[in-house]
Amino acid sequence: MSLTTRAARRHRRHEAAELSITAFMNLMVVLVPFLLITAVFSRMTILELNLPSSSQSLPETPQAINLEIVLRQSTIEVADRGTGLLRAFPDKEGKRDYEGLATFLVEEIKPRFPTLTAATILVEPDIPYDTVVQVMDLARVRTVTDGPRTYQVELFPEISIGDAPMLGKGGA
Repeated sequence: MSLTTRAARRHRRHEAAELSITAFMNLMVVLVPFLLITAVFSRMTILELNLPSSSQSLPETPQAINLEIVLRQSTIEVADRGTGLLRAFPDKEGKRDYEGLATFLVEEIKPRFPTLTAATILVEPDIPYDTVVQVMDLARVRTVTDGPRTYQVELFPEISIGDAPMLGKGGA
């Protein structure tokens, strides 16, 4: 009896197990089209920022202004790096004056410097991220309504971001 069990065991060891991939193939048939369909609807928007380095010198440009938008705790300042403050937009009733900033950029800065495409946003510590994003969007593009027509005007698409200078140390 032990001989037959040994022979049966050897015979079982040499048998190749059959691999059934039918269930896996069925899963792939359903999963691949689903992933392809959902991939069409997902979209990622990336905004390229220029981060200034401490060793980088400022390039000489033919433009007459180096536009800086400084986000402070209770005000938004628009300044020229060379000449200083152009206009300040203090908070109104605890809310940021985004509309005043947008109007100033569209009606006063862009018409005076139509070829200017770069702006630097300088941020004080503890400024909410949402505030920074809204100011970046306002500086990049502005939606204009002209009667029944609505279109976007490009303002300053080349955004650089950095730390705001301290007020007590001769900041903007």
